[in-house]
Amino acid sequence: MKFISSRDNPFFKKMIKLAGSAQQRRAAGLTLLDGVHLVSAYRVALGQPEVLIMSESGGESAEIKRLLEEWKPRESLNLVVLSDSLFREVSPVKTPTGIMALARVPSAEIILIRKPARNQNKRGRNESFCVLLEAIQDAGNIGSILRSAAAAGATDIYLSNDCADAWSPKTLRAAMGAHFFLHIHEQSNLPEVARAFGGKVIATSLRAKNSLYQTELTGPIALVFGNEGVGLSDAVLQVITDEISIPMPGGTESLNVAAAAAVCFFERVRQMETA
Repeated sequence: MKFISSRDNPFFKKMIKLAGSAQQRRAAGLTLLDGVHLVSAYRVALGQPEVLIMSESGGESAEIKRLLEEWKPRESLNLVVLSDSLFREVSPVKTPTGIMALARVPSAEIILIRKPARNQNKRGRNESFCVLLEAIQDAGNIGSILRSAAAAGATDIYLSNDCADAWSPKTLRAAMGAHFFLHIHEQSNLPEVARAFGGKVIATSLRAKNSLYQTELTGPIALVFGNEGVGLSDAVLQVITDEISIPMPGGTESLNVAAAAAVCFFERVRQMETA
């Protein structure tokens, strides 16, 4: 165990850079996991993170004590303790949990899809289900979409190169471990992905004539969602096979993109349950 209390420490400086810069995270292939839940989820899915980082007062937390006691083999525990003031500077949350991990960002192929039956309808047919995201700027929205997508049985998520960082601390917190149940492909060419997909490529649109609830979603589908303000680009719209609308009898103009995605995902789940 190593204790750090100086801002001049090279490890602390590295953590500050990683916490604040997507470019630094991508260059290093590393990210920060905040909280017991994310650290534990990473261990279950991918093994030991590079470094476990605890605040000085974090050692008093019963939850953190349990995590450390369960860490096996013990000799694999690479633990760094930061003074509380330094930990607050690195932590991505206003009220730090007292535990973080420095973890390697996995390639999509490393993630094991652990629930092979979740994309099956009642007849036992496996149906592919993926999600394409274009220029989604808010990391919280991306995290929420990933969480809903994993829960609904999606397997692959493709993000255009102008999306927010899928592995940022904020995205990871919003997704609550969903990253470890999905194949996440960043900096994807969405038109190419859509053209290569062997099923319907569906986008939501306020102008669409067909309702979500009138659309067959039980076959292979790719659901596409665009930027919070301007929607999808012309290049992506040209490869869409279907456009659907989400009925909103309350009269609002639109839904938050994460909410719209969740509505579509679970309409598919409903249809798969009854197919």
